[in-house]
Order: sequence, then structure tokens, then C-alpha cells
Amino acid sequence: MSASGRTSRAAGPLARRRFLAGVAAGAAALTAGGCARGTSTSAQPGTTSISNDNATWDDGYRTAGRPLKKITGYSLRPLSNPSVTSYQQVVQMTLQTSKSSDLVKWASGYQLKRLARAGGLTDLGGVWKSYADKGWVRGASRDAFSYRGTVYGIPLYESYYVLFYSKPVFKKLGLTAPASWEELLHCAEVLKRNGITPFLASQVGGWPAIEWFQELVSKTDPHFYRRLVAGRASYTDEPARRAMDLWQDFMRKGWMTPPDFDQARGPGALKEGTVGMFLHGTWQAAGMAAADMKPGTDYGAFLLPTVRPTTAKSVIAESGVFVVPSRASSHRAAMANVAAWLDPSVQRVWSDFLQDSSANPEVRSSNPVVAALQRDIARDHRLPLVRYWEASPPSLIQGNTDDLGGFMAGQTSPATTLRRMQERAHDEWAAWKRDEA
Repeated sequence: MSASGRTSRAAGPLARRRFLAGVAAGAAALTAGGCARGTSTSAQPGTTSISNDNATWDDGYRTAGRPLKKITGYSLRPLSNPSVTSYQQVVQMTLQTSKSSDLVKWASGYQLKRLARAGGLTDLGGVWKSYADKGWVRGASRDAFSYRGTVYGIPLYESYYVLFYSKPVFKKLGLTAPASWEELLHCAEVLKRNGITPFLASQVGGWPAIEWFQELVSKTDPHFYRRLVAGRASYTDEPARRAMDLWQDFMRKGWMTPPDFDQARGPGALKEGTVGMFLHGTWQAAGMAAADMKPGTDYGAFLLPTVRPTTAKSVIAESGVFVVPSRASSHRAAMANVAAWLDPSVQRVWSDFLQDSSANPEVRSSNPVVAALQRDIARDHRLPLVRYWEASPPSLIQGNTDDLGGFMAGQTSPATTLRRMQERAHDEWAAWKRDEA
């Protein structure tokens, strides 16, 4: 990457060749020498192994595996690797070998497309059709789980990006969840006037820098957001400029936490009343529970209003996936479990564990705050939008996320940030299309 933040066109293919060579070498080493992880993926009667990068979900997999076993005869055996970089490398190195696990947790969208492009995944089109016939998946989301028309992933969960807020603080200050942009600004002004930071905004860990960008762009113009992430619009176009100006205005007014504010402190900050609103995925409801906060009493949540009342309503959705390696040691068991994963009896248990919504639209969350959001989304026929992290080629998203982090830290202006993002988009979309060809 050059000093300007622009990805070199010449360096792209070379970097990709080196990466693929490294993956091939690593896979050969694992296959030849074996390793503890390879041994743990060996077939074990009555179970299917899951490669997982979130160890806090291990108990949830085991719990959901109980009703799953009643249907298929196979429980779930999570194998966790909490290091994101290490996890991705291990999955990519073992995917086409006998060392692969039976099921792999992965991201949807272009993250899945890149994995599928390398080969080694099972076609899950039949499973998807069965789910669609039962009404257990949303037809509009199929592309996020497919590559070149073939389905390779089954939804693991579905979360929505919303603003959690402190109900005691709002009640004390005479505020209610805002239903319009003007009401949102009023809430922020009142909170700030009373010594409370209105919004949590963070870049700790890198990826959180996308949250306010995707929300402000989509609530400015959701159709533009779709074109932008598909490479059919420019980051320097007017809707993106307007969104970045709003973001900068919020920061200048002191309405946002410093960018080094760790999101892990979010639930505690709401509980203490030092922060009024926290933009995050609905999966954060589990974090609220861990902070001993009761839904509907200690916290509520709402979807960010549109900047203009005439703008179409939308919602940013995030969904992980299960994929099945074609060389999984217990391939038949893995296929049985993905074919039953969205069964309501399984999803009821899984959704309760996550305190979140289910990927099966017929399963309502037992968390009353999340359930109310589900009703809101269905009632308003909100346009579903893929989370920014999965919505474009991964190398483009990673670089642009770094630029957004720099903007949050005050290193670049909105115009400079968007120009760099567009330069990278030009190069990375061209590289993606070359690789596709």
C-alpha cells in the first residue's frame, strides 16, 4: 500500500499469488505432518465437528446440538480458535484436505464468495430449497450465501444493527426512543447538555469503524448504499459526502466517545449512564445480559431513523454461515445437521442462547427488545442491506475500514477519506473481476 492509502495495481496479483502459495505450502505441511487440530477433526460417532472462531459460543453449540441430535442423530462438537487471523488461515489451509472439520463457521457475502472460489465446499442448493419451501429462510438473502448462483452457505444467525439506549437515563431526562432524525438530534442535544455522551463510536479492533459509516450512508440513501457496495457508485458521490459530513458534525459537537473507547465497555457505560446510545449488532443483547441489564427495563433499542422522512426505511443485517467442506470426515452427518439447523426446535434454543433474532423468520426472539425490533422490521417492510464488512471484496473492505478508522482519529477529512476509499474501490473491483475471469 502506498503512502496515499491507495492499493497498488501491480502489487495486487503478486500479493495474491504469494498468499495462495503460502496456503498451499501450509496445507501440505499439515497433511504431511499432522497436527493437534487435524487430530481433533477426526470422525467421532454421533457428532459433527465445527470450526469456530468464537469460544463464547461453544456452550450454545452444545446446547443447540441436543434438539439437533433428536432430529438427525448427531450432536455438535465445537473446535474453537479465538484468533481471527489464525482461524482464517487454518480453515483455508485445511479446507481441501482430510484435516478439515465437518462444519465451518464463516462470514457471508464476499467473504464466502472468496472462500467458495478456492474450491472445496459442498453445494447446499438442495438444503436451501427445502428451507425456502418451508418459509425458514428469506429468499432475498440467497445471494449472500451463494457464489456464481450456487448456494454454499446456510445461515448461522441473523443480527440487525440498532441503537441500544439506557431506559433509566432516557426516562430521567424525559426522552423517548426517537422515530425521526429531528427527534434523534434532540435526544443527543439533551444528553450532551446533561453531561452524557450521546453515542458510543469505536474503532478498537478495526472493524467497528464500519458501523457508523454503513448506518449513516444507508439512512441517507439505502439504494445508493446497495449500488456503492456493488461497485456501481462512487464513494465521492453526494450521498456518501453527506453521510460523512453528518458523522464529522457529530464528532465536532462532542456527541461521540473517543475512537479508542472499547466497545466491550458499552453495556457498562449504558448501565452507568455515561453513554446514552450504543450502535451495535443485536447480538450485543447477550452482553447486556452479562452486565445484569434487563431488556425493556434497563435498556431498549431502536433502528436509526432516516435522515429525511421520505427516504426508504432499511436495516443493516449481519449473518454468519455454516459451510460443509467436501472432504469432511463426517460429511453425511454434517449434511444432516445443516439440513436441520433452521428447524424451529433447534433455533428456539440457539436464539435463546444468543439473546438475538434467528435466521429462521418464523422464530421470534425471547428477548422482548429484539422481538420488538423484529416486528418493526417486518411491519415497515424495511429494505434488508448486507453489512458493509461482507458486502464487497474483502481486500477493499479491509483497506477502507482502515481509512475510516483514520477519519475517526481525526487524521483525514471526509473528502480525503472518501477519495482514498474510491481509489481503492477502483483498483480492488478491477482485481476481483480479473481474478473472476
